[in-house]
Amino acid sequence: MGMPAGQRRMRADARRNYERLLAEAEIAFTEQGTEVSLEYVARRAGVAIGTLYGHFPTRQALLEALMRGRVETLGTRARELLHHPSPEEALYTWARAAVAHTSVYQGLATSLMSSFEAEDSALHAACQAVVSAGELLLTRAQQAGVIRADASAADLFTLISAIAWTSEQVPAEQAERLLSFALDGLRQTQATLPTSGFSRSPGRVIGPASDG
Repeated sequence: MGMPAGQRRMRADARRNYERLLAEAEIAFTEQGTEVSLEYVARRAGVAIGTLYGHFPTRQALLEALMRGRVETLGTRARELLHHPSPEEALYTWARAAVAHTSVYQGLATSLMSSFEAEDSALHAACQAVVSAGELLLTRAQQAGVIRADASAADLFTLISAIAWTSEQVPAEQAERLLSFALDGLRQTQATLPTSGFSRSPGRVIGPASDG
């Protein structure tokens, strides 16, 4: 896993603790989800909880460090897919990869969605990097006329996060079908459903606004 420039100058023992914490957090989050006790992660790594917080002040900071390589992979994959002969297939291939990367831990999609607009979250930059990667392929597909012009990169990120969250609740086969349905909705068609006329009320499911 990559390490930021500031971490490269750590003492050898601090660097070992950093790497051990990341390795044990990867196992713990994979097995128990992102809400696993950080004290448990520290114990697995054989360090005090203060040592963990010294490296990762918040749970989001630990998640960001774990996600860094995955985010870089998504960026690299997006740039590779810019050369795919089908802009639509390139976008859909990347979206499926993004769902896989953002559902690797139970609860990760929820953390990403809540950090998308929270600039003070350590995960905010990771969210923006995923948005930027997806935007490359989305823009190309829109310019080719195969994807709705009113779809934004933020819409794509939200769709991916929602399907990643859903994949935690339903069988894999159903999650794949739901992703296909959602991606089909991005296709440019002669008749486009209106996006206005919907309202959001606290505690209510989004639905058509009442005429009354």
